[in-house]
Amino acid sequence: RCLYPTRPRSPCQSQSQLATIGQKRDSMGGWKIELNTQSENSRFEIRLALPDDLPFLAEIESAACELFSQFSFLEELPADAIPLASFEVAQRNQLLWIAASESGKPIGFALVKLLGDSAHLEEIDVLPEFGRRGIGSNLVRTVCEWAQTSGLPAVTLTTFRNVPWNAPFYQKLGFRILEREELTPELQQLVEQEEHRGLKRELRVVMRCEIRG
Repeated sequence: RCLYPTRPRSPCQSQSQLATIGQKRDSMGGWKIELNTQSENSRFEIRLALPDDLPFLAEIESAACELFSQFSFLEELPADAIPLASFEVAQRNQLLWIAASESGKPIGFALVKLLGDSAHLEEIDVLPEFGRRGIGSNLVRTVCEWAQTSGLPAVTLTTFRNVPWNAPFYQKLGFRILEREELTPELQQLVEQEEHRGLKRELRVVMRCEIRG
């Protein structure tokens, strides 16, 4: 069984990069995580999205998608960006988290929806120039902690099997790959929708992380 730990070791802490993390509730009742990375002398904050954040998200998504161009088997990746309306709905429903730089500008986001009885991590993106600083890991952590406080049993997602910052990344954070017979009707429908959009099923996996109550 794959359990998301209640108090995990910070993914930002390593010999090459030390970080201090402060966590508290924000004014909207969501999780707010502040990361002070000593090696970069910068500070990042993870918080629920505000309406003013939304215009920046398409640029973040586009820049993150450019990283996939290095993989030949993803050359035909469909270019279907998330509509602004989807971000607006998620922001109103407090299902969209932002990683913000010290200046307050968004540099990453995690978009979530409710799928069946679980939270589903629909997309997570970080600007490439801010990669490898633990921002993505802490976005995932924030979503898992929100799911825990919301009484949800699990967080699910779909991702690419052999891209290093996809399935292998999530496995390190406590997610496991689901077999086809383990898929709920909602997840099975999601896989079929992805295939219809041009995402080849053999390249993708469905993953789940059980949330410890």
